[in-house]
Amino acid sequence: MFTRKKKTTNRAEGEPAQAPVETDVQVGAHQIRIGDSYAATLVIVGYPAEVGLGWLEPLLAYPGRVDVSLHVEPVAPKTASDKLRRQMAKFEASSRKGAEQGRLEDFETEAATEDAREMAAALARGESKLYRVGLYLTVHAASQEELVEEVDHVQSLTSSMLIEARPASYRQLHGWVSCLPLGVDLLGQRRSMDTPAVSSGYPFASPDLAVETSPTAVLYGLNSDSSGVVLWDRWSLDSYNSVILARSGAGKSYFCKLDLLRSMYAGITAAVIDPEDEYARLTQAVGGTLIQLGAPGVHLNPLDLALDASASRDALSRRALFLHTLLGVMLGGPLAPRQRAALDRAVITTYRAAGITADERTWNRPAPLLADLATALSEQDDEHGKEMAVQLEPFTTGTYNELFRAPTTSRPTGHLVSWSLRSLPDELRAVGTLLALDSIWRGVTDAAPDHPRMVLIDEAWLLMAQSEGAKFLFRMAKAARKRWAGLTIATQDAGDVLDSDLGQAVVANSATQVLMRQSPQAIDRIAEAFSLSEGEKQRLLSASPGDALLCSGDMRVAFRALASEAEHQLVTTNPAEFTQAPPGNHAPAPELHLDNAAEEDFL
Repeated sequence: MFTRKKKTTNRAEGEPAQAPVETDVQVGAHQIRIGDSYAATLVIVGYPAEVGLGWLEPLLAYPGRVDVSLHVEPVAPKTASDKLRRQMAKFEASSRKGAEQGRLEDFETEAATEDAREMAAALARGESKLYRVGLYLTVHAASQEELVEEVDHVQSLTSSMLIEARPASYRQLHGWVSCLPLGVDLLGQRRSMDTPAVSSGYPFASPDLAVETSPTAVLYGLNSDSSGVVLWDRWSLDSYNSVILARSGAGKSYFCKLDLLRSMYAGITAAVIDPEDEYARLTQAVGGTLIQLGAPGVHLNPLDLALDASASRDALSRRALFLHTLLGVMLGGPLAPRQRAALDRAVITTYRAAGITADERTWNRPAPLLADLATALSEQDDEHGKEMAVQLEPFTTGTYNELFRAPTTSRPTGHLVSWSLRSLPDELRAVGTLLALDSIWRGVTDAAPDHPRMVLIDEAWLLMAQSEGAKFLFRMAKAARKRWAGLTIATQDAGDVLDSDLGQAVVANSATQVLMRQSPQAIDRIAEAFSLSEGEKQRLLSASPGDALLCSGDMRVAFRALASEAEHQLVTTNPAEFTQAPPGNHAPAPELHLDNAAEEDFL
């Protein structure tokens, strides 16, 4: 054993000289001591015949301190071809000689020959390249006894991975230096690998959620139980819908905005129903359209046929059916049969008075208003119609008439349309959500499904609390896939979703389910609905903001949502993190182009 002493001086410019600090480095045959700690380097000399995605993940996720060093050196194509040709010739000669001497067939040689042949063919076609790869592990411990135990554990782990690890005997100093972030390989123990094998060992390749490479896959965050990442493609599943359940303050809106932003990187268009104006900065930054329902001068006419311009026959019928749902939400419950009959007659009369009939040539005429429908109801001899007209007075001539008193002022166009409900009174939130959803869905169903589209409903409990609204949401969840659309329902009130048959049906029609921190009062109901284990229940009860559990079928994975600095500035709702703007305005948002810049910043 020999000892080297490294003298270091910690002194800033202008400070008086201090005594040098000595650090002992003692090198032995099978270990090395650096100061008060010990380390031993293992060399990987044997690899499995085939490796899968994230095959180095168990080593990277080892609970102790292990430095994993992967040295990759490309081999020139001509040199690689010559080596593979000579290798195949050796294997062929060995097989022929064995056959001539009557020896049994060597299956290992046959497998190696086949691998070399496939690698040479891929190299000739330009599909792959050849690399010389060295893999070394440096295990650290506080004492010699702990080091021996840790080395045994690491070797047991590598054996389970079909990897053979041997100590770098009498070369521990070379091994320790090779594992430092210096890019120096003093051991030189290399093995030939092709491009797929090397790329699948990249640290960001996660075996937890192995998805096919897809332009619509979204980075959700980092795996909470390992060092891998969670990459998820909802558009490759049987259902494109997603449900996000979390209590207030769990980071639900933060994750929703991050998912929305990264989906738009892939060219997915989106529409958002935003109860608290939290998506305004993001919408402005990406050049989207912001519609603030309830603001002065902003009107939305539920009888408008303009959004159904591409419908061929049933635009008028669809408006009449939607008005049944809308008045059910406005009046606080489903309409009775006599009320439905009276409303149906009033709808036909109202449109006819405006010159609009079943003839599609009349659909471009100015549509009547809600006040015209109320007038038609009041003029009926049926007492049910008169009663409905009285109940509609707050929306036509009373306190809530600002939204309905004039023709529609804004058209929902653009790659991102955000419907803000913040300016609406609480009594109109459910009505505003339903009107925005109707406008969004009319645009989805009337356009050709040429690209995926996302519909995000934040605080969906506003609509789920109404039976008619829950039915409308259920119909959207059922029909979304046929139109290449994915419905994202986010709510902090799990009871409104899980305590009703329609809410459970909406969850059942969502292949992606994200659970964040839950309250003790709701955890048992959620555990029953999603078949959570006791450990998963405790995880959700103690989760920090941003921690989540992704569920899809029998698959479960815990992750933590993580954003780059540019993304964080757009999705955060912490008022201390961005400049406060005057009332009625929004703080200036950074410009963002819809490419992979922010995602590259994160990586």
